Amino acid sequence: MISQKSISFQITIYDSFDELKNKDQILMSAAVKARERAYAPYSSFNVGASILLENGEIIEGNNQENASYPSGLCAERVAIFYAGARYPGMKIKAIAITAASLNHEVSEPAAPCGNCRQAISEYEFRQQEPIKILLMGEVGRIIECNSLADLLPLGFNSSFLN
Repeated sequence: MISQKSISFQITIYDSFDELKNKDQILMSAAVKARERAYAPYSSFNVGASILLENGEIIEGNNQENASYPSGLCAERVAIFYAGARYPGMKIKAIAITAASLNHEVSEPAAPCGNCRQAISEYEFRQQEPIKILLMGEVGRIIECNSLADLLPLGFNSSFLN
């Protein structure tokens, strides 16, 4: 028997940074500072990420490019892998991601690439608790997702390996 199912999710859209809750402004501000330190000489596309841990600690990461493109690493994975290495077992409450280009104004929120979605998904699955995602360009609206699972439905996780 063939059936169809619809997968949907809700997002919250903030028209400006000022509409964010104070704790989310702090987290996004940390991502902006990280973005400003990105190493992106090839793409000129700077990305910053900041992670709020359950202990209140904020971890930052930014994209790190390399002349051998596959050797670079995205901001989200720099931050999440550092959080996992520095604070193993500590739950991640939220991730803020922001992007800017040296070539044009980024006015739309930039979402994580597929590799980053999978990496964040691993942590969300492991902690069995959603991770809030905040997405922002350099100006304009901000999108809030309640969980990484919203951005990666039908995701792959360790349960398939057992």
